[in-house]
Amino acid sequence: MNISVTPTTTPFVAIGGQAAVDALVDAFYLRMDTLPEARAIRAMHAKDLTSVKKILKNYLGEWMGGPALYSQERGHPRLRMRHMPFRIGEAERDAWMLCMTGALEEVVEDASLRAQLHQSFFKLADWLRNDDGNPHDANHR
Repeated sequence: MNISVTPTTTPFVAIGGQAAVDALVDAFYLRMDTLPEARAIRAMHAKDLTSVKKILKNYLGEWMGGPALYSQERGHPRLRMRHMPFRIGEAERDAWMLCMTGALEEVVEDASLRAQLHQSFFKLADWLRNDDGNPHDANHR
């Protein structure tokens, strides 16, 4: 199915709703569990990924324009604050993106939507960096 995102169609609808978001998150964490390049970011997580998978499924669903499940349960995302305990630099961003890129390729059939989501995910992952080279903090120093 090829549904492009339009002003009236959210990425959530275009990707296929919550079932597709859930599949994306499952594919993402499977890669994090198995790819050697993701070993460092996998180590930042608990052994059991059940709760973090649910959190990411709710967050991404809402982020893509679906129901506000994340906000209802956890409040404002405060993503940078929540990730501050972990060192996130370019290597961690790139490992996260490797897992997400593979998940997008597996789950999202529409190439245009996949490219749009990839670009948005990269911006988000780069914004989460908290290393000294993070250009997003340049105005705050």
